[in-house]
Amino acid sequence: MMENLISKKDLLEEANISYGQLYRWKRKNLIPENWFIRKSTFTGQETFFPKDDILLRIEKIKTLKDDLSLDELADMFSPSPTLTSLSAEELTKRNIVSQTALDMFNNFHGHNQSFSFNQLLTLYVLHSLLQTGDVNRSEGLDLLQLFHAQAQNVKNAGCELIFIRKMGVSFFILTPEPANLFLEPQAKKIAHYKLSQCIEELKLKLS
Repeated sequence: MMENLISKKDLLEEANISYGQLYRWKRKNLIPENWFIRKSTFTGQETFFPKDDILLRIEKIKTLKDDLSLDELADMFSPSPTLTSLSAEELTKRNIVSQTALDMFNNFHGHNQSFSFNQLLTLYVLHSLLQTGDVNRSEGLDLLQLFHAQAQNVKNAGCELIFIRKMGVSFFILTPEPANLFLEPQAKKIAHYKLSQCIEELKLKLS
């Protein structure tokens, strides 16, 4: 577990930020409270963070803070869905999702005139997997079926989506964060998405 954490001292040095910046971003809800992990060490109590998550978050804050206010950033990083709904024409015109992903979604759910944020999230994940070539159309349909069957869990941003193949057989796993899977040698993890990060990316595209 410690290998996946970074101490506060090392974080400030590696990310090149100050103590004040870190805690200001925490107060503005840019960095989740549960990422501040207190642990006992031989020198006493120290604060650690999930290394990959915190470094990625700080890089995003640095990149976006000149264009967005801290309140706007907090909204983007919030796991809560926005009230945004978009038409199919707007989705493709703004290059948020591909026409292929849109057609697959409509074939599965029926034609939609507009899409809620949760539907947009499903579309965005499907589009991402198709775009990278990680899934084919049949596997994309499996994803739509999973998200439909687990709609309440998908709304919970604290989930991770993992796509695995073994000897030509593929399947998706939807699991609460943090996912901690140990695969047999013949099974290969093809894709691994944190829905919270997908929500951040989608909100940025919608802004």
